[in-house]
Amino acid sequence: MKKIIIAIDGYSSCGKSTLAKQLASSLSYRFIDTGAMYRAVTLYMINNQIDIYNSDAVADALKNIHINFKLNTETQSQETILNGENIENEIRINPRVASIVSDVSAISEVRRFLVKQQQFMGNEKAIVMDGRDIGTVVFPDAELKLFITADPMIRAKRRFEELNEKGQHTTIEEVLANLQKRDHIDSTRADSPLKQATDSIVLDNSNMSRDEQFNWVMELVRKKLGSAAE
Repeated sequence: MKKIIIAIDGYSSCGKSTLAKQLASSLSYRFIDTGAMYRAVTLYMINNQIDIYNSDAVADALKNIHINFKLNTETQSQETILNGENIENEIRINPRVASIVSDVSAISEVRRFLVKQQQFMGNEKAIVMDGRDIGTVVFPDAELKLFITADPMIRAKRRFEELNEKGQHTTIEEVLANLQKRDHIDSTRADSPLKQATDSIVLDNSNMSRDEQFNWVMELVRKKLGSAAE
């Protein structure tokens, strides 16, 4: 059976990564969380006090950044490795990362750096990748493109609960404000803005459970795999 590329785009806290992980596990595909890659770059910039508004400083810093992923065999979860260090927890709960990751993601040098890596990862297909520009820039020829969205307040509540579970105390108002800021930056940046690919399928999961979402998308995947095998 032929392998395909599944590109998942959409807004923050819509459950893109959760869906992507489920699909990858079910299909025995490789999952790539591009959001984690941008968060890793952001964490490096913060820890090394790089002025993200200085393009030369950013370009020099990128030369020292090496990102890969490692499977935790105990939890069966993917962990992000930055220059040999496991930073998975740090990039998820550090409020400074969350506050400027969209600004870092808007930097052309950063996008070119990571898009090149992402495209290399998809050379063999059999990959599920989620992010903001996967179906429009990274893999414009992906066999299946999804655009995930949900009501902003529902997204904020999901993110709020996730942070609380990880011990990061905040308010629903702060979370909503952060999501709105990220949405604006992601959608209006000059380089590879978040937008729906013309051939993507929109999924509003505001009122769907994870299982309902997964089953809905798996039906699309089965159809694509069937047509790819013909």
